[in-house]
Amino acid sequence: MPDQAQSGTDTRPEPAAFIAEFRRWRDVRGLSRAALAKAMDYSRSYVSKVESGGEQASREFARAADSALNAGGALRRAWREQQALRGGATRTPSPPPVPVIEPATGLLVEHDHAELRYDQGFYTATMRRKIVNTGDAPITRYLIRISVDRFPDDPRRSNDLYRDNPLDWEELGLRAWHGEGRHEPMRWSVQHDRDAFKEVWLQFANESGRFPLYPGQSTWIEYTYRVPDDKWGHWFRRAVRLPTHRLSISLDFPAALDPSVWGLHTSMTAESMPFQTAIDTHERDGRRIYSWSTDEPPLHARYRLEWHFRNDERRQPVPPKPSQIMASLGVVQEGDPVLRRPAREFDLPSEASDAQRVLSELRLAADRVIRAHTFGKGMGVAAPQLGIERAAAIIRPPGSSEPISLLNPRVIEASDETDEQYEGCLSFFDVRSLVPRPLVIHVAHQDLNGERRITVFERGVARLVAHEIDHLDGVLCRDYLGDRAQPIPVEQYRSSGQAWSYSSPQG
Repeated sequence: MPDQAQSGTDTRPEPAAFIAEFRRWRDVRGLSRAALAKAMDYSRSYVSKVESGGEQASREFARAADSALNAGGALRRAWREQQALRGGATRTPSPPPVPVIEPATGLLVEHDHAELRYDQGFYTATMRRKIVNTGDAPITRYLIRISVDRFPDDPRRSNDLYRDNPLDWEELGLRAWHGEGRHEPMRWSVQHDRDAFKEVWLQFANESGRFPLYPGQSTWIEYTYRVPDDKWGHWFRRAVRLPTHRLSISLDFPAALDPSVWGLHTSMTAESMPFQTAIDTHERDGRRIYSWSTDEPPLHARYRLEWHFRNDERRQPVPPKPSQIMASLGVVQEGDPVLRRPAREFDLPSEASDAQRVLSELRLAADRVIRAHTFGKGMGVAAPQLGIERAAAIIRPPGSSEPISLLNPRVIEASDETDEQYEGCLSFFDVRSLVPRPLVIHVAHQDLNGERRITVFERGVARLVAHEIDHLDGVLCRDYLGDRAQPIPVEQYRSSGQAWSYSSPQG
């Protein structure tokens, strides 16, 4: 169990933002301070002091809390932001969100948290929502939906499956509660009962009495059900049907199945796009847990997580595409406008702290990507590929453990001698493009102190650097192909994991 604060430790009160985020997630999980302290391996008194502002949370505390609460990195981000503010960095405060309320319902969802756990052939879904009655009349019931689709890309096959083996109420085992800590069971009544789709009214009532939600009141609703895996496909969708301040999702799978998870965002008017932020992953007690959250999701948006189990011997699911894997790791994919906008340069050294944070995000992203793929030619990532519109990139040459960091880089001179090599791009990793590049480039860039430098890069490293600088200008490597050629599918590319070939060992 970690030690308590030692004498001489900074005991300034913890800023409100981290405390608010910490309390929010403890509230979402419905954990007492004692239960959370046990899960974090901290003492209850220390957790209480942090939450009350009497002790300053450490990085390790924030990490432990984020892991124990499955917060998907939200607590770690809040801690980093608070540390930046302590260090003197300024940030324009965001105005408080103005909820858009549907007059017909008078309901606002402060937090919608969904968990899906797979174990021994069954998926167990647990939904926990904090709702607020913003209307002018008491609310006596709440509508929920249960919808499954074993074969989402084959409607006829799904229809046949559920016609012969419909979901039944006994196997679902639906249960619901209202209030803190599953305080009051809720009765429910059926609105629609179809083979693979159910709608249910949760009643603010039980055998002991009625407890309507009056105007201005808020409460937690929790309900759970389970479905056998022969009726549940490898996807889990959350639809935003009411104004919602925060949506969070957690998938809990056996690590022995070696799951792979990715996420897509769709709406009624737009094609599916990868999540804009990475899905957080950690392992605990033989389980692999995936967590993701977003604030102020637009009404009618749909967020869909998909997965496959690489060690499931019972079936051979189609593995995810390389682009899906990159999207799940937080890499923005082709089609997102951010990849076509020139990145904004840093004003150095006045924006040194901002630049340092962006470089840290790039290094963390590169670490995630390298764990998922072998890069024999080296790799790089530019800030726009993480949705950050600033002029920063890092490059990891083959065989080097130290990345090259570039701030405000520009190619100021290039050799006449060029060659063509196949390049891959993390933002459309399903193909490879044959791209001409100079063998030598001279790059002007700055360090965090604003000092201007010129660095010469050759051959393979020059190609990597030029590729990332293109990203900062809104240019993609496939733009060089024009009409004369098309990228080739990665399946046809035979040099994956190997270095580029040159006439000498340089580069």
